[in-house]
Amino acid sequence: MFSALPLTAIFAIFAVAAVVIGVLGVRMTGIADRIADLTGLGEAVIGGVLLGAATSLSGTVVSVTGALDGRASLAFSNGIGGIAAQTAFLAIADIVYRRANIEHAAADVTNLFQAALLMVLLALPLTAWSAPEVTFWAVHPVSLLMVIAYVAGVMATRRASESPMWRPVRTRQTREDEPDEQPERRNAVRVFGTFLVLALILGVAGWVVARTAVEIVTRLGLSETIVGALMTAVVTSLPELVTTLAAVRRGAMQLAMGGIIGGNTFDTLFLSVSDVAYRDGSIFHAIGKPDFLWLTVGMLMTGVLLMGLILRERQGPFRIGTESLLILLIYGGAIAVQIVVG
Repeated sequence: MFSALPLTAIFAIFAVAAVVIGVLGVRMTGIADRIADLTGLGEAVIGGVLLGAATSLSGTVVSVTGALDGRASLAFSNGIGGIAAQTAFLAIADIVYRRANIEHAAADVTNLFQAALLMVLLALPLTAWSAPEVTFWAVHPVSLLMVIAYVAGVMATRRASESPMWRPVRTRQTREDEPDEQPERRNAVRVFGTFLVLALILGVAGWVVARTAVEIVTRLGLSETIVGALMTAVVTSLPELVTTLAAVRRGAMQLAMGGIIGGNTFDTLFLSVSDVAYRDGSIFHAIGKPDFLWLTVGMLMTGVLLMGLILRERQGPFRIGTESLLILLIYGGAIAVQIVVG
């Protein structure tokens, strides 16, 4: 479809799709906040599950499209690179939120549990890679195990939210999830419908990003890992950046934190669906060391974030949390390494 277009037009279409993804992210944040009030599930759960999954839709399309084209590295690095980029977005939000360290203000058992779940889901691909290449209908068993673990984790997250066994110490900087106003139930269908339409448009924009990215890789001879981890991953993660900053400005700290962690948790399923779409065997054994660099970086950044959520530092150096500073340093170092190794 795009093969007959000049390279400048390809980049222009790529940029337009990126803008569409970013703009829709702002709109979806406010709607997700209203859904949290309507359902009574809370910002952390809605941000972690519904908003996280919806804003990840464009990235899912990119990974699946790449896998169908036989581009294992592009599909894999897009999903894992997005997790690293989105975690870095939390550090940017911490810079924007001047009242306190964002990990302190967004203290919630749901976010802790989701972060731990993310660590488990990131460890499973490493297990698949180190284990023998066993597949059923060209799909590795770990892909199914990741889906089961995700569903079980979501159910456990809701249980932890409804009946928490511990609560964070309340301070003046703690921002608890309180409905902005009494929700109007008669508008529920319209609210959910609008959210669904925006999510579908994100999916279409993600497909455009995937197709143009393949053209860029082919014509310029760039590494699929670089394009996946540093181009498509960042572009399809723009909704998370926009929604996080928008949520912080609204004071919806649980929504901001939950949207990133939950989105990252959902993004691990990119690997499962990509493994199904990749028809030449297990996708976990079709990729190289540069792709697994971003998997380990994602685990490292999540571990630092989890420790920050537990420690709850009120204010770090340079008016940014220590864990946020470490996250930015890790992400910047990973980008430098990726550029060097290619």
